[in-house]
Amino acid sequence: MWLERFEHRSLPLLPRRAFLRRLTHHGLVASGLVLGSLGIGAAGYHAFGENLTWLDAVLNAAMILTGMGPVDRMTTTAGKLFATAYALFSGIVFLTTVAVLFAPIFHRFLHRFHLDIGERTRGR
Repeated sequence: MWLERFEHRSLPLLPRRAFLRRLTHHGLVASGLVLGSLGIGAAGYHAFGENLTWLDAVLNAAMILTGMGPVDRMTTTAGKLFATAYALFSGIVFLTTVAVLFAPIFHRFLHRFHLDIGERTRGR
């Protein structure tokens, strides 16, 4: 699987070195999502974007992907439909990328919190 499973709550906390390796792996997956999405956007803007050069297509795709908004105005129907679809797609990619990046951190926090609670209840 491209993302490994997280350890069960009954297992000890992952050592720091393994956790950093997990963070790196998730960061690489997130980078792949962003670069792949940028490539899709650049290809679409180049194909449907009223003769945009590759550099302008990449600029428009990057601006949409980061939520800044388009640089060049689309005037054809195909360009407008692509820009609409890509903007919606970019919103989903943003949320997915944030989830992939923060999942290991959130899991570690909850795992540590659960271990702390378990130690307190066992000590009674």
